[in-house]
Amino acid sequence: MKKAFALRSVSAMLCLTTSALVHAQATSVWTEADTKARAIVGQLTLDEKVDQLLNTAPAIPRLNIPAYNWWTESLHGAIGAVPTTNFPEPIGLAATFDAPLVKEVASAISTEVQALHTLGRQTGHLGRIGTGLDTWSPNINLFRDPRWGRGQETYGEDPFLTARIGVAFIQGMQGANPDLPQVIATPKHFAVHSGPEPSRHTDNIFASLRDLEDSYLPAFRAAIVEGKAGSIMCAYNRVDGEPACGSRMLLNDYLRDAWGFKGYVVSDCDAVVDIYDHHKYAPDPASGVAVALRRGVDSECNNATLGGKTGLGDRYKESLARGHISVRDIDTALVRLFSARLRNGDLPGLSARTPNMTPVNSIGTASHQALALDTAAKSMVLLKNDGVLPLRPGTKIALAGPLADATRVLRGNYSSARSAPPVSVADGLKQAMPGAAVTLIPFSPSITDGDLVPGTALRTPDGKPGVRAEYYNATAKGVYAAKPVLTRIEDSILSRAGEFKQVANDHRVVWTGYLVAPETGLYRLALTGVKGEISLNGKPVVAAAEYSRWAEPLKLTQVHMTKGERYAVRLQGQSGTAAAPAIFWKRVTDNLDRDLAAGVQDADVIVAVVGLTSDLEGEEMPVKIEGFEGGDKTTLDLPADQRAFLQKAKATGKPLIIIAMNGSAIDLSWAKDNASAILEAWYPGQSGGLAVGNILAGKSDPGGRLPLTFYKSVSDLPPFTDYGMNGRTYRYFKGTPVYPFGYGLSYTRFTYTQPTIEPVGGAVENGISIHTQITNSGTRPGDDVAQLYIKPPGFDGAPRLALRGFQRVSLKPGETRKVTFTLSPRDLSFVTMAGERALIPGDYRLTVGSGQPDGEQPDQAITYTVSRSVDLPK
Repeated sequence: MKKAFALRSVSAMLCLTTSALVHAQATSVWTEADTKARAIVGQLTLDEKVDQLLNTAPAIPRLNIPAYNWWTESLHGAIGAVPTTNFPEPIGLAATFDAPLVKEVASAISTEVQALHTLGRQTGHLGRIGTGLDTWSPNINLFRDPRWGRGQETYGEDPFLTARIGVAFIQGMQGANPDLPQVIATPKHFAVHSGPEPSRHTDNIFASLRDLEDSYLPAFRAAIVEGKAGSIMCAYNRVDGEPACGSRMLLNDYLRDAWGFKGYVVSDCDAVVDIYDHHKYAPDPASGVAVALRRGVDSECNNATLGGKTGLGDRYKESLARGHISVRDIDTALVRLFSARLRNGDLPGLSARTPNMTPVNSIGTASHQALALDTAAKSMVLLKNDGVLPLRPGTKIALAGPLADATRVLRGNYSSARSAPPVSVADGLKQAMPGAAVTLIPFSPSITDGDLVPGTALRTPDGKPGVRAEYYNATAKGVYAAKPVLTRIEDSILSRAGEFKQVANDHRVVWTGYLVAPETGLYRLALTGVKGEISLNGKPVVAAAEYSRWAEPLKLTQVHMTKGERYAVRLQGQSGTAAAPAIFWKRVTDNLDRDLAAGVQDADVIVAVVGLTSDLEGEEMPVKIEGFEGGDKTTLDLPADQRAFLQKAKATGKPLIIIAMNGSAIDLSWAKDNASAILEAWYPGQSGGLAVGNILAGKSDPGGRLPLTFYKSVSDLPPFTDYGMNGRTYRYFKGTPVYPFGYGLSYTRFTYTQPTIEPVGGAVENGISIHTQITNSGTRPGDDVAQLYIKPPGFDGAPRLALRGFQRVSLKPGETRKVTFTLSPRDLSFVTMAGERALIPGDYRLTVGSGQPDGEQPDQAITYTVSRSVDLPK
């Protein structure tokens, strides 16, 4: 006994010594970085200082400081000058219920962000968006209402799931040492932010004390305290009367004081402008920037930088002259920013940090492509299967629906148009089932139409594959050189200016060549981000006189095209335009009933690919059509033409398999009653179509689970503008959903043993460990997600139950695995109506199983008791 005690004592001492050493190293890194940052700031003039407060921080040549743009996006794939790997939309990442996998995905994205920074250094284009060693990801807002268009960017409706997936993403992005991050993660949008999109710049949100502590802040706390994110982005809206980017409660009481945040705060783009321009919280620009700076915003993202506007720092100088801010306020922000650039390796001089020189060829590697495919498959959720899946080899498939051969839908929003060639469901099915007969049935014109024209459909002026691109540098504002500085043959209408030193930041591109249809038929064509036309025999078939706005709906023109006929292309793009240059098209039919009847005649099954796109639901978009407004949804229904089509497909008598692609919950009640199988595919990324094909063929097991409640109607929910959680999400919804949070099927079956509980140190109040065993009791290998829920006693404001643990496991037929959950006191805590987080005395029911307790999925339950109240910090 004495020897065992001595060994435990030595082990404890070693742990304490290691912990102290790690803390000392972290303190040393931050102290050195802050000291060097302070020395840099001390050498700056006032003009240089105020310009560094913007997202476009200009170079300071006399100090050998390069330009830096803090605007870098990598929500589910890096966005930059070259093709990058496109992973599933975050709502799909959450559906994997696999935090280690998400960490691996984030690590791959981080590598590509670092490589884009290297490319920026090599080309001299540092200072452009997408070249920094920070990223404005992840989005960890709570997806409280399915109408919110940006909910697809989040990890779903549950604060625990969001926190665990968010921490995993941050750790993968920043690397093993958050004090010397590879890429600084920026969780957003802090806080209480989840639509509506059209009013986000003026909304004043009042959340109850319970909802603030119970729902809206836990994921942010975890991101900072556990994930140790080096940055955070404040939101557009007001919270309790104060702009989020000027909130004492959020930026001081919670972030700096309660959570001990040491990093920098960046505003959402124009959120500082909103303080005085929309919220009218401050009377003018000088006082508005003072509110943000003094409350803790260190870096202001300003949309005017996109057009190259200068003089934005003058607002800070005027604020200083009026006495609203001090030089010390400016210096405090700048020290945080330069310290971050030293710690992430953008600036040299830190003894523990080597310069970040990740090679450019680290982008789009074979391993990253394989990871994108694997993640896509693991994100998909099988909602119904009457035995029709998996499909037998040689099955005759009628493939239909507006998204059957679509590629743009795969990418979701906040993704690069430049990624690996996307694989549609049509192509993916053919790859996964080479012995099957797949008949593609064109859909009628629809609001989801529009895919990037592939390079295979383009020809140069002399008839070779590709299109000619000529790059002209600006000689003055709006004036361009007569001769191109670079002429290349490109494979698409995309600017590659960021890859070449000789192309200036201010430039234009002229593309010339031909568009050739692969087959005769009816097409819809549209242009974005360009001026010019596509013509036949000198007559325009589609033209654009002005550059399109960001997120503007496609203006599609219907054209009958003949196979092999050449349509002349002459288009012009320009740096600084909001929309990316592109040609979109879609092959359609003028008689869906005729084509459907012919296409299904010899088919064994119908695979219908339906859903939405990120051109309908997304960020503050100028869209107002039936079912959609401003980026949000007004209904949970599929578009009317899709609903009519599904009914016609069902009427054929053939088994109907529905593949849904969407970023939010939709009404699947009709599908649940009428389809033979339903697969929720989300916006699955570049390899999404192949992932669908592999699942339908049985090569992959669909082990994803819903991170959202799928309701029948918005009438089941409180008003969208109501931020109260009562009546929302599985925790507080009292109705019957179409499909519940956590739901998902497999091609095999799983059973659970009765869980056992071990209190830590003999007392539940110290935490508990839960042990159970899962067995694959079926005949196929498969994935299950062990989900642990707690049902608390009925105190005032208690949720009906709460997720407090999840683990994804892959099991062979007959295989059994032990699973252990360790819950901390915080995991066991709940929040009172007064907003106090505590261990609340009473009896609790704990279940572990394949889904929510007492549902269709197998689970086992056990009870435990909290004997005394224990208060926990914010």
